[in-house]
Amino acid sequence: MAADSDPESEVFEITDFTTASEWERFISRVEEVLNDWKLIGSSVGKPLEKGEFTSGTWEEKSQDINFADFKFSISHHHLKQEITESEGKEESEEVQILQHTVVHSSHRHQDLLCMSNDFPSRAHCLVRWYGLREFVVISPGANCEAIISESKCNLLLSSISISLANTGCQVPVFVQIQQKWRRMYVGECQGPGVRTDFEMVHLRKVPSQYRHLSGLLDIFKSKIGCPLTPQPPVEIAIRFTYVLQDWQQYSWPQQPPDFDALLGGEVGGVEFGKLPFGACEDPISELHLATTWPHLTEGIVVDNDVYSDLDPLQAPQWSVRVRKADNPQCLLGDFLTEFFKLCCRKESTEEILGRNSGEEEGKESSDISHALSKLTEPSTVPIPKLSNMVHSARKHIRRHRRAEEAPLGNEVLNSILQYLFPDAAAEKALEGGAKNLALTCHVSCSGQNLYNQLKSAPFDSLTYRLALCLCMVNFYHGGVRAVAHLWQELVLEMRYRWENNCLHTGLRTVCLRGFCLSAIALQMLNCCIERKRARDHGRKGGTDSGKERKVSGGENGRQGSEAAGMEHSQGRSWDSWSDSEDEFFECLSDAEELKEADPDAEKGAAKEGRVKPEGRLHPHGKMTLLNSQEPLYIPVTQEPAPMTEDLLEEQSEVLAKLGTSAEGAHLRARMQSACLLSDMESFKAANPGCSLEDFVRWYSPRDYVEEEVVDEHGEKSLRGELSARMKIPGNMWVEAWETAKATPARRQRRLFDDTKEAEKVLHYLAVQKPADLTRHLLPCVLHAAILKVKEEEAAEDIPSVRKAIQQLTGSASKLLRHPSPDYKKLEDVINQMVEVETVIARARSLKAKFGIGTDDRGEDDVELERFVSLLLEEPEAVVVGASRGPAGSIIHQMFVNAQRAALLAPGEDEPGRGGRAENGLKTIGSGVPDFPAPAGREILLRTCVPRPAPYSKALPQRIFCVLMKDDFRLAGAFSSDMSFF
Repeated sequence: MAADSDPESEVFEITDFTTASEWERFISRVEEVLNDWKLIGSSVGKPLEKGEFTSGTWEEKSQDINFADFKFSISHHHLKQEITESEGKEESEEVQILQHTVVHSSHRHQDLLCMSNDFPSRAHCLVRWYGLREFVVISPGANCEAIISESKCNLLLSSISISLANTGCQVPVFVQIQQKWRRMYVGECQGPGVRTDFEMVHLRKVPSQYRHLSGLLDIFKSKIGCPLTPQPPVEIAIRFTYVLQDWQQYSWPQQPPDFDALLGGEVGGVEFGKLPFGACEDPISELHLATTWPHLTEGIVVDNDVYSDLDPLQAPQWSVRVRKADNPQCLLGDFLTEFFKLCCRKESTEEILGRNSGEEEGKESSDISHALSKLTEPSTVPIPKLSNMVHSARKHIRRHRRAEEAPLGNEVLNSILQYLFPDAAAEKALEGGAKNLALTCHVSCSGQNLYNQLKSAPFDSLTYRLALCLCMVNFYHGGVRAVAHLWQELVLEMRYRWENNCLHTGLRTVCLRGFCLSAIALQMLNCCIERKRARDHGRKGGTDSGKERKVSGGENGRQGSEAAGMEHSQGRSWDSWSDSEDEFFECLSDAEELKEADPDAEKGAAKEGRVKPEGRLHPHGKMTLLNSQEPLYIPVTQEPAPMTEDLLEEQSEVLAKLGTSAEGAHLRARMQSACLLSDMESFKAANPGCSLEDFVRWYSPRDYVEEEVVDEHGEKSLRGELSARMKIPGNMWVEAWETAKATPARRQRRLFDDTKEAEKVLHYLAVQKPADLTRHLLPCVLHAAILKVKEEEAAEDIPSVRKAIQQLTGSASKLLRHPSPDYKKLEDVINQMVEVETVIARARSLKAKFGIGTDDRGEDDVELERFVSLLLEEPEAVVVGASRGPAGSIIHQMFVNAQRAALLAPGEDEPGRGGRAENGLKTIGSGVPDFPAPAGREILLRTCVPRPAPYSKALPQRIFCVLMKDDFRLAGAFSSDMSFF
């Protein structure tokens, strides 16, 4: 018991202090990152060039680290500089020597005193405040709370100091504290015997004693505590920023659209052929003028509560930046965006417009299944009910209301139809269309091949005009209902043209591939109308000469001279031989089939002269048949069936499904030989008694090989035979020749049934939903928009816009060539086009404000155009000559006018220059200052003094001061000698 109660026998818990704590793990992790990024030791850098912070390339890399369960992000920022090997060797040797003599030879300390990159226009805030080319920032994670408590801030600073001391890293490391919007950073940089502390003060209100240069000099000197007497001079750089927001004296050059012309009776082809362009509001909201005094010394200028020498008109450097309006409304962008939104609609045309009265009445009376039963079965006398009468009346009222409330009025609809179909309009509309074409001919010439890239439609074609009209009625005349109404009217017009054989001049093309689907469908319908007109003219005994189709069954085909001379042939047209109402027979009757004889019988009949040739066009040169001395005639053949892109894809799928078997290959060959069989039958009818060799000699001359032979008498002669591929067993040509009958083209089954194809096209057009129609016509709209942007850019000549147009054209062509384009990426292309439109609008706004393009052009216009170009391309543009240059005098007058407007001061012809305001600014004669109070003051103070003792080495000291209405910031970098203190 005594032993148990002995206190020495108690066992105490042993704490192992060798176990790493969370703080030590955090320090170790920071050191690992610095080692991984190779930031250990000293590095050599070239001296900074003027403006390198803005024009140079900044690189950044980040990584996540944890302090216990708190997440931090550590990032490394540095200016990319190219160093040659010779420069690196020379500088490395110099640095090795200077490291033992001059401490501040490190470029981290030299950057604090560098005066060539003060006030960079585009850089990280730490670069602007401290002039550093390389630094590391440790900040809380994205979803972590800010570091506000003083103990946590000190703990982080201690961690940085230990990490820098352990690794020997000489790169400045900062920690972000307080709320992120305050942009508060504290940090440290260690070098050989030197330590630089980066401190910051941020207040919402500017203390009264620090509103001017004199008070800031006092606080800077008290902070560095220089023990020398007299103290070294302080180098000063000052920048004042003035903001101009009042543009009332400068009218925005964009003209609003003429809604009266669009909605009234003056709407014509010219108006509907134009896309709107430009911003509805001024895209430039503010102009910021920065007046800079780059190199001043203490005592040269006076700036205190009573007086200031800092007159902006006397500043040696002026620079300007413009603040752009956020998402200004642009006309072309609105048109494209609203039209693109239709792609997401799912309603059909009937659901949008409702069935018309004729369809509804037909639907009510369409039930005739019990018509006979009403005759045989007794029916009760119908007794009208009140509910039925009301229901019927409502239907009639609804029908009349729909007719009255049509989305497009008659005037607008007639104007659109006149624009789409100028051949049916009056002479005035035709002249207007010609004028419109002349106005935009230079655009069409510059982008004549653009429709091939975008897979749209040719410029000024029906499809192209239709896309513009649909885009316009969607924006101005009722949205999707107006689009559905116009499309419905177009389908009715195309059916009328089909039934009345009216061609459309805007669809004169033979290419049915490479366009959008709507263009292909309309071209196919036009082709059907053309075929139908040809048949009707032949039926009426027209005088059209016979036509020979260019065949390409072999490698060579027929000679061009023969095709060129076919119009002058003495042969009769097969159209004029028609002795029946129809030009083509869809099938042969049984009696006609019994009359057909086999080829051998035909040859015998031909020799006896009993077979009458039919369908001859003209003789094929001096060539004769091999089996007789009769001349070989070129037959009248059918035109091949035009193949659209979708039909080719459909046919390819069918042929691919046949497989690779022998039967599939044979069936595939039979399907592909329909045109060949038709030509063989026409050839047989035109050349009775001919052989396959005769056909090949005309159709594919390369497949008939001729060679000279010498007979037994020594005479040379030509002997010909079919090529090797024609002698292959089971050859398709041989089989087709054996099955071909002597039938002229006029009595053959049509290769292209224009009636069937036209009805298919009309049905395809009628069932199109507005969303499908929008997808099909979107390439045409983008095509027109790109042409419009090119036209507007040509007037402004902006290199960046020209490059952007090329990029978005390439992106659009890649997307639209795909059968199913990615509409999300197409939306990005439209957004890029809106941005291009905005940039052009900004250029026009700036040119109007600086008087470029007016009638009174002077010698300074070249300089002003260069200045405006810099404002568009660069974040900040330098004003050549400051207030005395051409741009500076205009900017000065802008501020004078704004001051007069703001203070309601009367204008004077010659403003006085003698007066000064209380803040020292030059004033107009009435006492109104030329410039308002500065919106922001930036003052940079730096010197090189020994710290902390008089015998310490001279080190750079720097403080950056920002004074704004609701923001006061002091960012100081203070260096101390750690070896001799």
